[in-house]
Amino acid sequence: MNWYPLLWLLLAALLLTLEFLTYQLVSIWFAAGAVVALLLSLTGMPFSVQLACFVLVSCIALLAFRPLCRHILAGRRERTNADAVIGSEGMVTEKVDNLQGKGRVSAMGLNWSARSENGQPIAEKQPVRVLAIEGVKLIVRPLDPPQA
Repeated sequence: MNWYPLLWLLLAALLLTLEFLTYQLVSIWFAAGAVVALLLSLTGMPFSVQLACFVLVSCIALLAFRPLCRHILAGRRERTNADAVIGSEGMVTEKVDNLQGKGRVSAMGLNWSARSENGQPIAEKQPVRVLAIEGVKLIVRPLDPPQA
């Protein structure tokens, strides 16, 4: 009796189970190779041809489709929580002075402690751009005044 179809079927099932457990597109490519090898074993091809096709199909699937799938599955990342504030505009509610360790900025409806990017004080009611977050402090830069 030829055991190769059973071997390839078990390998494909194992690899697919592993893929369902990881959700990381790790073994699906090798499962595809195992299915091709299974089909070849059912036609009576020698084991060396089955093995070569398993390796070849797995490598081609991995190299050709993985980058495409990662691009599609990654989609557009939606920023949430604190990192959504980065890049937004805010208003200074208390003068920002790095030397005195003071300053507050209202950004996206929240009141944050703030520091200026270059160490220069920023006056109250001055619009600012949020550049980064360090700990619980926003790093801000004054917006350029509009050109008249």
